[in-house]
Amino acid sequence: MRRVQSKGRMKVGISVLAISTVFAGTACGAGQTATGERVAHTGTAAKAIAPGDVQQQLRKLETSYDGRIGAYAIDTGTGKTVGYRTHERMPSNSTFKAILCGAVLNKARTTDPGLMNRTFHWTKADVVEASPVTEKEENIKNGLTAAQLCEATITTSDNTAANVLLKQVLGGPAAMTRYYRSLGDPTGRLDRYETELNIWSPGEKRDTIMPAFMARDLQRLTVGNSLAPEDRQQLITWMKATVTGDARIRAGVPKGWTVGDKTGTSNDWYAAADDIAIAYPPSGAPVIIAVYTHRNVKGTPIDNRILAQTTTILLRGLGKTS
Repeated sequence: MRRVQSKGRMKVGISVLAISTVFAGTACGAGQTATGERVAHTGTAAKAIAPGDVQQQLRKLETSYDGRIGAYAIDTGTGKTVGYRTHERMPSNSTFKAILCGAVLNKARTTDPGLMNRTFHWTKADVVEASPVTEKEENIKNGLTAAQLCEATITTSDNTAANVLLKQVLGGPAAMTRYYRSLGDPTGRLDRYETELNIWSPGEKRDTIMPAFMARDLQRLTVGNSLAPEDRQQLITWMKATVTGDARIRAGVPKGWTVGDKTGTSNDWYAAADDIAIAYPPSGAPVIIAVYTHRNVKGTPIDNRILAQTTTILLRGLGKTS
């Protein structure tokens, strides 16, 4: 993610021993429960629509946006799915970070006991743009554990934290691609580190995913068997505490839903704006949502409302209207 969209609304403080998220406000998208979960409150009730209408409405929205929308949603209770441009390549931007931290949790559980509590170090020269946690002098001096780096990577989309995990824990972007394959994703790939991976143009294959496969990846990590139950819950907890997604998927779900998400953004390259999430209705099984957007013209602004509106249309297609 090139820039953190919500940093004007919230502040995040990180100590060497633990990460503590402090919410200074909640604009246009979500509130906070006593447990730190982000609860959507701006969504509105809407009528269910047929899957064919999902395609029609997203095509119309896409035309008005002058860009491309790739989206997929899975009702994990019924198995029903809806989507649009589900198998077209889209730039992953920072949405890969949720899968990255799934890979780290899996490694700790299966081959490297003690990994999550091990401290990792980096230098000031390693710090890249949009690294609100790892740029702090005390954290450069003392380092952070893998668990703290994962929390920073997901909740604030800290780019340097992601790079440290990629380099020192997994062994580089190619290892991330291999982890996609282990999840049954034949197309997702990571080729570069932050922030170069955000440099994308239409037709580029590097650092891309397909919405349907990314949604399935997230499903396997959050409600499937790709992680141990404790690790699934840890990943979801981090995603629920993210501070960068209030205006995206969270803003498009009905009132009272709880959302854990991971955003991705590249302001400078075709205005790519993305979000993947596990969304919990007040009752019933969660819904997995993946929304990817970009403009047709380089240098135009992103529009978070497109992601929120796409989310609402997807949920209506699944019959999730309240």
